[in-house]
Amino acid sequence: MKQTSDLLYQEYRHMLVDNILPFWLRYGLDRVHGGMYTALDRDGSILDTDKSVWFQGRALWTYATAYRQVEKNSEYKSACDSLVSFIEANCFDPSDGRMYFRVSKEGRPVIKRIRYVFSETFAILGFAAYSRAFNRPDYAQKAYDLLLKVEGYLATPGILVPKFETASLGFGLPMILLNTVQELRAALPDQAAAFNARIDGYLEQIKTYFVRPELQIVVEQCNPDGSLQLDHFEGRQLNPGHAIEGAWFILNEARYRSNDPELMSLGTTMLDWMWAKGWDSEMGGIIYFRDALGRSATEYWHDMKFWWPQCEAAIANLMAYSMTGKDAYLAQFDTVHQYIKDHFLDREFGEWYGYLHRDGTLSTPLKGNMYKGPFHIPRMYLVCCQLLDELRR
Repeated sequence: MKQTSDLLYQEYRHMLVDNILPFWLRYGLDRVHGGMYTALDRDGSILDTDKSVWFQGRALWTYATAYRQVEKNSEYKSACDSLVSFIEANCFDPSDGRMYFRVSKEGRPVIKRIRYVFSETFAILGFAAYSRAFNRPDYAQKAYDLLLKVEGYLATPGILVPKFETASLGFGLPMILLNTVQELRAALPDQAAAFNARIDGYLEQIKTYFVRPELQIVVEQCNPDGSLQLDHFEGRQLNPGHAIEGAWFILNEARYRSNDPELMSLGTTMLDWMWAKGWDSEMGGIIYFRDALGRSATEYWHDMKFWWPQCEAAIANLMAYSMTGKDAYLAQFDTVHQYIKDHFLDREFGEWYGYLHRDGTLSTPLKGNMYKGPFHIPRMYLVCCQLLDELRR
């Protein structure tokens, strides 16, 4: 395994350093107004000049982490400086401090989604990574201050407009907050105890409400009392990639806590159940949506293969293998690794395609939009390189 791990490490590092990161620096980085474009066509040409606020924070995390973890590349630092300046100057509404969802190329407001706090959580990721990469404790403090604002928004009735008139709990919020606080804890290790307490709360929510042994699934939403919403499309809709992403966040927390057995069990259980639900045994790849009861799916793209669930499945299986030594996880990693190479890589223009039909044929050749940009793919290569580096030693 050491020799195989070394070869894979070299392959993944090459893809990251020579393909993915340069693609976004060449075509996405706005050298006039600052920040990052993400709506790019196959060849890197710009399809839409608006900027995703999610991806200003996410791209900042990516390039700061690559600078700290892979190589002290001056281009990465320049990109980070551009991104952090653009975020601070343009992505916060001065009237209330909330963040926008989408801004123009110059930074003028386009959309503000007052239902969510994900623009803020991704900015926290970026600020925390920037702090670690460039020894800027002031940005760790800014990240922490923004977390306090997020907690205030979540605790104050009426600040966030609910998606449904009937109250529901969603898996996405504690899952994203888990990862957000993990990154912030790494930037502020002296406050680890307080961050651990927050993380314990998110883990308890995930375990209590969303991990459902009675059906061996991880649900996306449920009622506030924990009862399932199986008479509604939304209550039955499973997102295997989302659940598998949450599984590796939990496994990563287990790693932080010296391979905590309870967290290892929770993470591997979530992975096992949702791999079984999500992997397309006939045509390969993680399917986007499944119905919890096996009924007809409502979303017309339910059986498509999006880029990011494949990324999360690769990370989760490699991490599970590195922690348990179970060959089944290595086999699953190899399977998704090969599917990615066979179907998603653009060997002519670089980067990955994002959207495939169920049979693996291309739906659209674009490389980015307001939801696809430099995050899931480079994060997969970054995290897997870290794991492979451990396995090859």
